[in-house]
Amino acid sequence: MTPAPKARARELLAQRVRVPQLRGLRTRLVVAFALVAALTATTTGALSFREARTAVLQQSQDTVITQLRAQANRLAPGLLAPPDEAELRRFAADMAAADPSGTWRVMATYGDLSATSVPGDRFEELTQALRKAVDTRLATVFQRVNSGDHTALVVGMSVTFVSGVGDSGLQAFLIVPQTKERSYVDALVRAVERATVPALVLAVLLALLAARGVLRPVRALRTATRSIAEGRLDTRLAVNGSDELADLSHTFNETAAALEESVAELRGMEARARRFAADVSHELRTPLAAMSAVTDVLDEDAARLDPDTATAVRLISQETVKLARLVDDLMEISRFDAGAAVLHLDEIDLAESLRRTLAARAWTDVVDTELPPPDALRGRVDPRRLDVVVANLVGNALRHGARPVLLRLTGTGRSGPERLAVIEVLDSGPGIPDSVLPHVFERFYKSDAARTRTEGSGLGLAITAENVRVHGGTVRAANRPEGGAVFTVELPLHNEQLSQPAADGGASAREGRS
Repeated sequence: MTPAPKARARELLAQRVRVPQLRGLRTRLVVAFALVAALTATTTGALSFREARTAVLQQSQDTVITQLRAQANRLAPGLLAPPDEAELRRFAADMAAADPSGTWRVMATYGDLSATSVPGDRFEELTQALRKAVDTRLATVFQRVNSGDHTALVVGMSVTFVSGVGDSGLQAFLIVPQTKERSYVDALVRAVERATVPALVLAVLLALLAARGVLRPVRALRTATRSIAEGRLDTRLAVNGSDELADLSHTFNETAAALEESVAELRGMEARARRFAADVSHELRTPLAAMSAVTDVLDEDAARLDPDTATAVRLISQETVKLARLVDDLMEISRFDAGAAVLHLDEIDLAESLRRTLAARAWTDVVDTELPPPDALRGRVDPRRLDVVVANLVGNALRHGARPVLLRLTGTGRSGPERLAVIEVLDSGPGIPDSVLPHVFERFYKSDAARTRTEGSGLGLAITAENVRVHGGTVRAANRPEGGAVFTVELPLHNEQLSQPAADGGASAREGRS
């Protein structure tokens, strides 16, 4: 992988990996386990509480009713018929005495007469519904009543003079505060609450253990994916077990192996193509040198030849020059591809360098300039590569744009590593179509598919971009609002690291001029 795709791959991977913590798998597992544990503990506690509460209240209720019936059966034979108010009071007191703790409150009624075991007791807990139920049946009736902050059991029954035989008309009502039962129930609630906390803690611990087991291969997969994105295609995962994560690791290994094989094949094809282009270009230079020498001689004698022969000679000479330029460009591109492009930095006056570039190509009177005064803008650059950059951009503007063409040089910043030299080449032509702009620096790109022959090699702007890149700068193309195209180059002027080889290969090589 080249540096740019590597950086892009790392950026995309980072965007996918940077997931908010609250959405992480570990958090979700812990929350899920905690919710399940809380739901289970709450449900179990509620069911246990209901069953225990029912059992406590049922046992208390049965005990009270049994004692009440036994006491009524014991006292009923001694009742006067019909009883008076004093007899009712005595009966109520004797009934209340059946409770050793002294918490019973009893009311006895006979017709319109009534008496309570506690003088002045209004029996507010006794409801009309329970009174009516006692009037209509001989069975014992009971009801739990909430009164303020306490609960009481209200029991009503009809009393017979002879046990189980006939209704005497005497009724007994009992109110028993369920303070003890309430304390039992409160103790059950506290026990459930105390049991829920350990259950939640245990659930969280189990969730952490489960998350650790699940996330370990996930983390390994993430690390391996990053390694693949960084170009280490031989990365593989250890496959343990036979679960879904093991299948995922196995699939990742198969994918990585296939990708490594494909990339190796592509790299081999690319290397062979580069070597072929370099070898062909190198082999062509010797015959081209001979051809150029011959065409130079023929050009000198062309004036003495007949018109048709002279035209043919000039055509051969022109095409030979184009072929020589194409071979030189191909060799230059092959150096960039091989990583053998080396910068030879020198402290120069940039404005003077640009003036020499124009003068060497007889463009001084053709191109307008806006350059700073001598020595106003100096920097460490490769003079030869800067000459290639400016010449290619100006030549492109003259060929494909329209005059006037302007070459402008400015500086940004005052000093330090942030200082840049900005070179702009502006033309007055029709501009660059929007569909072409993203491709102008691609090799052999042609905006018109029907245009098969051009004056240039089709590599000038690609070589320009590579030369700017090895300087650590940037180049871009755009259209001017008033019409025409503008190419902008930004070169850092203080970057000592550029004295090292500029690409991955790093091996220095003797370079010819582009």
